[in-house]
Amino acid sequence: MGFVDIMAFQTKVLGTKEENLKQMAECMEKAGMKNVDMVTFPEMFLCPYETSFFPSFAEREGEGTWQWFSHLAKTYQVYLSAGTVPELGEDGHIYNTAYVFDREGRQIAKHRKIHLFDVDIRGGQYFKESETLSSGNEATVFDTEFGKMGLCICYDFRFPELARQMVNRGARIFIVPAAFNMTTGPAHWELLYRSRAVDNQVFAVGTAPARDMAASYHSWGHSLVVDPWGNVLKMLDEKEGSLRCRLELEQIETVRRQLPLLKHRRRDIYPVEF
Repeated sequence: MGFVDIMAFQTKVLGTKEENLKQMAECMEKAGMKNVDMVTFPEMFLCPYETSFFPSFAEREGEGTWQWFSHLAKTYQVYLSAGTVPELGEDGHIYNTAYVFDREGRQIAKHRKIHLFDVDIRGGQYFKESETLSSGNEATVFDTEFGKMGLCICYDFRFPELARQMVNRGARIFIVPAAFNMTTGPAHWELLYRSRAVDNQVFAVGTAPARDMAASYHSWGHSLVVDPWGNVLKMLDEKEGSLRCRLELEQIETVRRQLPLLKHRRRDIYPVEF
């Protein structure tokens, strides 16, 4: 079964797109990427997380930012989950979009955030992505040399039906660029990733921006990796940094064999997607 060596970068969001793309390249250069299989970046890591910025930062698929991602993946011969970026769609709408590239710089996955983060928590966070963003409408699973992986974005991960659909389509690892805030992060960040990993018997990788109290949006940070038994293998704090973790793929089958949740589902009662 082998293993996947994953490196997650938890970066602060700088003021311009160019500064953030330069920071991305510097992170990978300093880390060296020796024997790394996959690199992940956070949600909206090159754009301040404010709805007013999304239109001015948005680019079409295949344009400069996309090409930079492809170049870095090919240069370092890694799978690159390039966080998320504001994408200007062919329909003129703007999406919160995650791209994944293979070791040769070819795009192998694209996920548009399905569930937009429109919340108003009493005494806590107010945010409304739908002021400028449109929602995607497809679950995303992609092939790698390590098997299938599922890709979703932040608020998407709160919906268990989406996670189960990815597993039903063969996903063994969940890749989730995210940006929980100072209200939802302490309450649900670790809980959510452990729950999804346990319920679906997969590895879950969450990559978040580092916290910047000078910014308007304060990220919880705490990028992490959780195994199929629900153990947190590694987790950062709120500061800038990187996390490297080896995912032993045999553990997926071991857990599923010892506690066969997926085989014990009552298909005569639950809809087929569960």
